[in-house]
Amino acid sequence: MPRTRSLAWSELRVGVLTLVALAIGSVLIFTLTGEKGFSWQRYTLKTRFPNVAGLAKGSPVRVAGVEVGTVTEIQFADAQVDVTFELRDTVRQRVTDQSVASLGSVSLLGESAVDITPMTVGTPVPEYGYVKSGRSKGSVADVSEQATAAIEQITTLLKDIHDGRGTVGKLITDEQLYADMRQFTATANAITEGLQKGRGTLGKLLTDPTTANALESSIKNLDTLTGRLNAGEGSIGKLLNDNAFADSLNGATTNLRTLVERLNRGEGTAGKLITDAALYNRMNDLVVRLNELTTKLNEGEGTAGQLLKDKQLYENMNGAVVEFRDLLKQVKNDPKKYLNVKVSIF
Repeated sequence: MPRTRSLAWSELRVGVLTLVALAIGSVLIFTLTGEKGFSWQRYTLKTRFPNVAGLAKGSPVRVAGVEVGTVTEIQFADAQVDVTFELRDTVRQRVTDQSVASLGSVSLLGESAVDITPMTVGTPVPEYGYVKSGRSKGSVADVSEQATAAIEQITTLLKDIHDGRGTVGKLITDEQLYADMRQFTATANAITEGLQKGRGTLGKLLTDPTTANALESSIKNLDTLTGRLNAGEGSIGKLLNDNAFADSLNGATTNLRTLVERLNRGEGTAGKLITDAALYNRMNDLVVRLNELTTKLNEGEGTAGQLLKDKQLYENMNGAVVEFRDLLKQVKNDPKKYLNVKVSIF
């Protein structure tokens, strides 16, 4: 019996040591693998990038900057690249269909990582599901592309300038434009010098106190005039400030508008003359007849026409008038000679 107890204890000791070794090995494995956890504590997701920019198997995966997973596989998918990675199960509710996976960098040396934006809305991405990809702001690729684009634009600009395109290019390559610019600069300098010396109206205004004082006086007079107008002085001031005058002017305008409307409706003589076609035609006929009468008079037709055109008839009539006037004068001087009345009784 004692021997049997010794063997049982030996077997028990071996078993305990084996369990301790397994526990130590598990702790070592867990420690060496970081914070990934055991396989049942992780789940697998995917994303797709047009360019992984140096991302490799084993690169870290971060959610909101916290490392919670590792890239497990990278393979081509047509013209793009599928990236498979494992995440800790504790972030499952934070990685939804609204999250975006983008390429980030671990250090300035260019080591890449997958960054996922956490979202509290949306449906969690199921295992082996795809997280939609995007480009992170301020990424090295963006900076490189922007720098490349800027360099290309600068190169194009310099080429255009060298070829004489644009104002700067023409200024550099066109001798005539350069000469014109020099002449313009010289002219501007001459004008500035003339102004400083008091030449011209503007120069006198800048340098002559008398001119400046006169201008200041004019401005004061204008200010005074404006004040008087605002105070309602004078006809213009009353027009601006007197409501009664404004009402009177408004009434006159209304009356004029009423008169025009009555004329347009054909009321009154002037309105009928404007709107009545028959009256217009009669007036037109009268004007035509007067025109014909005037024409006949000018051509010497009729007695009045001959009187206007026949000089001999005019002289005869003028002589008859003179003789008749003399006869009246003689009758007036000696009426008995011409007025002899005899009365006889039968």
